Amino acid sequence: MDPDGYFGKPDRGIRERMYTVIFEADTRAGRAFDFVLIGAILLSVTAVVLDSIESVSMRYHRLLYAFEWFFTLLFTVEYLARLSCVKRPARYAKSFFGVIDLLSILPTYLAFLVPGAHVLLDVRILRLLRMFRLLKLASYVEEYGMLGRALSASRRKILIFLSVVMIVVFLNGTLMYVVEGPENGFTSIPTAVYWAITAVTTVGFGDIVPKTDFGRTIASFMMLLGWGILAVPTGIISSEMTAQRIIPKPTTRTCRECLTEGHEPGAKFCKNCGASLPPYAHD
Repeated sequence: MDPDGYFGKPDRGIRERMYTVIFEADTRAGRAFDFVLIGAILLSVTAVVLDSIESVSMRYHRLLYAFEWFFTLLFTVEYLARLSCVKRPARYAKSFFGVIDLLSILPTYLAFLVPGAHVLLDVRILRLLRMFRLLKLASYVEEYGMLGRALSASRRKILIFLSVVMIVVFLNGTLMYVVEGPENGFTSIPTAVYWAITAVTTVGFGDIVPKTDFGRTIASFMMLLGWGILAVPTGIISSEMTAQRIIPKPTTRTCRECLTEGHEPGAKFCKNCGASLPPYAHD
């Protein structure tokens, strides 16, 4: 059986309009849909949190239970709408957000069979990850994507830097074990390395402290080193974020074939799978 004919391709009609509203946020209707969905997610999670408070649950259990079913049915309709307006619903159902969407409604239905399953409803908070695209209205999606790309581009530099830090921490921890010894709380090299980590990160729990003058000198060096260590990865990421500013601002334009977002307004084909893109809908 032809998948296009079996599932239906949302190239026109109401399915195309549904697709634009549900999966994209560059139109007023799309932004309104996502804002309403954000409100529903937050309210549903609030209801679950309130239901976990014994005094509130005993007093408002019926109201909270009704709210839970209302939101479950609402998210069920939304999930079915998402499946109905994509070309390949199975692909969306197996995607990360498709699984999250399903997990957000299953616990209520499973609660009939497994008591306590309603606690799993807090997984809905993960659905908010999809809504970062809305924050582009205040220029946050651009910065969020820029931060992600900067972290990805600088991961090798950061890993090398962290490996050097771990070598320094291990050497200083070993030195402190030799200088202070078990009688001052440094009972083993791993314990001394633990102290070195708390010192270099300027946390300083105080459960282990150096007692000798030489040990305090090493501790002072570690603390001063910690300030420099905190600054280095910040500089690496900042330089990458500066380089990212030349990249065009992202959109929520989505490919119907692979559901990849972020295509340029004038793009004709998907940058991920090469499929033809529909006209860019925005206002």
